[in-house]
Amino acid sequence: MTHGNAPAAVPRPTPARSTLVVTAHAGDFVWRAGGAIALAAARGEKVTIACLTFGERGESAKAWREGRTLAEIKALRRDEAERAAAALGAEVRFFDAGDYPLTATPELTDRLVEVYRATQPDVVLTHPVEDPYNGDHPAANRLALQARVLAQAIGYPAEGEIIGAPPVFYFEPHQPEMSGFRPEVLLDITEVWETKREAMECLAAQRHLWDYYTDLAVRRGVQLKRNAGPNLGLAHTTMAEAYMRPYPQIAKELA
Repeated sequence: MTHGNAPAAVPRPTPARSTLVVTAHAGDFVWRAGGAIALAAARGEKVTIACLTFGERGESAKAWREGRTLAEIKALRRDEAERAAAALGAEVRFFDAGDYPLTATPELTDRLVEVYRATQPDVVLTHPVEDPYNGDHPAANRLALQARVLAQAIGYPAEGEIIGAPPVFYFEPHQPEMSGFRPEVLLDITEVWETKREAMECLAAQRHLWDYYTDLAVRRGVQLKRNAGPNLGLAHTTMAEAYMRPYPQIAKELA
């Protein structure tokens, strides 16, 4: 209701939802969360990938065997990750923190806190706590969780506004049975599968993983259908990604 000639209040536009992906290496976000990223982007959400390293030492064996230099490999992996992120509809920010090992430092933590505050994520995706085959992945997990907490603290000296407590989802590691991973959430990525596959094919340095992660999406899709109940109209070939939740789900009804 307005009084006199006072103009009616114009409702403020609702800001687009924001997803933050904290990933150890240049390829991790594609293999493990490419479907979730593509789905969010297709809904018009903002997706930001915090890529802590290029995976230049531990995940670029083909380039090393070809005799490339460290600088060349970093440039190669950066180009691959940029093209993959663009295919998925996301923005990628590179930290160049150095892999094998990825080492947490106060400076790196500060930079990540600033990304949290700048992006104000509604959802965070990152690595699970365990991975006995690659110490960089648990290191990225610890950085992601610590920065999330610090970004909530009004007294923490970093640029930007404090954040709330966005839910965190752990994406699936390469060998889940060795990493304490349980597929607690199965995400239907059928409608964006071709987009994820296109992004995967941007990663020529790890071509040996293309078929592996295609097969994994098929298997998780079978499990999704098995747990979804009848008559939901799921595609004959349903593709899926698996996630874990480290924090309780907040809900007003059980579903």
